Amino acid sequence: MKWGCFCYCSPVDEDKEQPSVIKVSNSTKEHQWEVYSLKELLQATNNFHEDHKIGEGGFGSVYWGRTSKGDEIAVKRLKAVTMKAEMEFAVEVEILGRVRHKNLLGLRGFYVGADVLLDWPRRMNIVLGSAEGLVYLHHEANPHIIHRDIKASNVLLDAKFEAKVADFGFAKLIPEGVSHVTTRVKGTLGYLAPEYAMWGKVSESCDVYSFGILLLEIISGKKPLEKLPGGIKRDIIQWVTPYVEKANYNDIVDPRLKGNFNKEELKNAVEIALRCTAKPEKRPSMIEVVDRLKNGIISTHKKEVMQVKDCLDVSEDQYTIEDYEDEEEDEDTDYERFQSRAKRNWDELKIRY
Repeated sequence: MKWGCFCYCSPVDEDKEQPSVIKVSNSTKEHQWEVYSLKELLQATNNFHEDHKIGEGGFGSVYWGRTSKGDEIAVKRLKAVTMKAEMEFAVEVEILGRVRHKNLLGLRGFYVGADVLLDWPRRMNIVLGSAEGLVYLHHEANPHIIHRDIKASNVLLDAKFEAKVADFGFAKLIPEGVSHVTTRVKGTLGYLAPEYAMWGKVSESCDVYSFGILLLEIISGKKPLEKLPGGIKRDIIQWVTPYVEKANYNDIVDPRLKGNFNKEELKNAVEIALRCTAKPEKRPSMIEVVDRLKNGIISTHKKEVMQVKDCLDVSEDQYTIEDYEDEEEDEDTDYERFQSRAKRNWDELKIRY
């Protein structure tokens, strides 16, 4: 995870004491840029809260903030540090750093974070936090809420790497006693439950499916969809299935972890993900998912495994990515033209040695 931010401010008061910062000279004058820490920017913008957002551009969003010194700043946070975005970032910083005028917004400083690789315990904590957030939406909120767009970019992390489920723009309220509703399809291809993508039937089970995809994504570091040579698309379920069939779980985990993970927790998490992405009637509730995650994390030597055969058998009424029409690769595209709840007890889905 890489961060890129730079901060604007109102024109600098030359009489005001300026911070000790990086100095960049050009042919005319010397400029001072402050190097902010991530913690400072998070505090200034209230963890980049939506209420602080004041603008959005092609490569990032702009947030209002106030530093601990009382200075008002506007912070532009890059959505993703791709090569193109990084070039734009460098050009904008260079231009802003050269201007000083009372009618121009000036550059105060910047922050570019190094790659932060989430270790295994943090990943499992993020998974559990996300699941507990969904438990609240599905079972405790009144009326119940279906998020409809669970994906990696909608799970934010605070300064302590605690998960915060975000973006409720597609959320649906479900009245008590209603198992599902039929609605226009919203969300992101790769995370959509097949019954929702095909027929627009949305229930808590759809969020469970999306969570299963998210779980595999966090475990493996892979995207939900990848494009293979020849333009063929493969989803993460298709990718993970052969490894599970051969009980080769170690090849599923993100190679950047270099073997630093708990094998029992890995197996438990993969099996949960597969159950979440099974047919609707075989999916667990999020309460059951949280229970299984906690048991797997707390007691990693538990002699209990899930029966995953049913998750891996692909029958005629299951759908693969080929069932969807080819679309642009923009992962945030809404697939509006595509048109229960899992009731089985968790104990029926597992076997004991």
